Amino acid sequence: MKYLITGAKGQLGTELSKLFDDKDINYWGYDSADLDITDREAVFNTLNDLLPDVVFHCAAYTAVDKAEGEGKALNWQVNVDGTKNVADAAASVGAIVVYISTDYVFDGTNEGEYQVDDVTNPQNEYGKAKLAGENAVKEASNNYYIIRTSWVFGKYGHNFVYTMLNLAKTHDQITVVNDQVGRPTWTYTLANFMLYAVQHSVDFGTYQLSNDDSCTWYDFASEILKDTNTKVLPVSSAEYPQKATRPQHSIMSLKKAKSTGFFITTWKCALDEFMEDVNI
Repeated sequence: MKYLITGAKGQLGTELSKLFDDKDINYWGYDSADLDITDREAVFNTLNDLLPDVVFHCAAYTAVDKAEGEGKALNWQVNVDGTKNVADAAASVGAIVVYISTDYVFDGTNEGEYQVDDVTNPQNEYGKAKLAGENAVKEASNNYYIIRTSWVFGKYGHNFVYTMLNLAKTHDQITVVNDQVGRPTWTYTLANFMLYAVQHSVDFGTYQLSNDDSCTWYDFASEILKDTNTKVLPVSSAEYPQKATRPQHSIMSLKKAKSTGFFITTWKCALDEFMEDVNI
């Protein structure tokens, strides 16, 4: 199997690349400097030259708040037009697409768990673009894995865990919202599922993958900083206004992903392993 990764130097793309390296799996890794996914001709030329069997589409515009204003056009160009280019080019060479989506495709009003086939209703520009990206993947071919995830953290790049740890170096106490509920996702878990789906030829379609169990951002921060002297205080979303509306309750069901036989560890266990790996 010949693998290609877009966004290979991003948080998830780097994790996936390292996983392939560790398993001695050959792949082509492209970042935005190497391949502009918004350039349709360049995408088609690259895939036609390489003829990959699988395209792991990790490239994305992820500045959620900027997407509401100055980044709105770029958000759409990358997450929709770019995804369409990748999906169409992959279909033209018969390649499988693995596309990463988000819990932001839901409105956050479900007090239970969102199933993969539940009605979508994104409330911010990023979520709208990622949902449009999902549709572009579906329209291009039936050979796809759409994997929705949430609250991503990992060794590479900026994320909530690093932000909390850095704040703890200079603050005796910090405030974190306690009325948004979801599931944290370790990039290592997500990357392994992406590869697992392909190598085990699980049924094509949409999946949801985060670490098991759920929490609020306050709970997450408290666990991150449990061994520090920094006190974490809960606040409401109203006390911490942001440009982009976040889902209040976006727990996505992991049932379909688990049915493939893939083991999903809890977010607390994942966090502990991550902290040990980066020697924190």
